[in-house]
Formats: sequence, structure tokens, C-alpha cells
Amino acid sequence: MRIVVDLTRCQGYAQCVFLAPKMFQLHGEEGLLYAPAVPDDQAERVRQAAAACPVQAILLGEEVSADGR
Repeated sequence: MRIVVDLTRCQGYAQCVFLAPKMFQLHGEEGLLYAPAVPDDQAERVRQAAAACPVQAILLGEEVSADGR
């Protein structure tokens, strides 16, 4: 699974930070840092974080292999 955060939509509510602190961190007052590749043990937390985002700024996708499958 991969994460993409639309940082123009993100308002810094930090629900993702509370639900998946290993994957999301606040940097300063409004900056969000995140790891785009999600380890299997964090997948459920990341799904919960994406669902809890008040502005739906977190997009989830599956890994795409080098040959596009």
C-alpha cells in the first residue's frame, strides 16, 4: 500500500498523527510529514487515519510493480 497526501487540502487537524503515529508526523505548526510506503503491520492504522481525515486529504493505493501490474 502507498500513501499520497494532498497537502493543499490538508488543514493540519492531525487525526492521522493520532491514529498512525509511525506513518504521519507534524512538522512545525502546519507541515505534515509522512512515509509513502506502508508496511503491512501499519496498513489498518493507515486505513483508519485516511477514513478519519476531516478533509479527505489522504489517498491510499496499492503498490504498482515495475511492469505496471
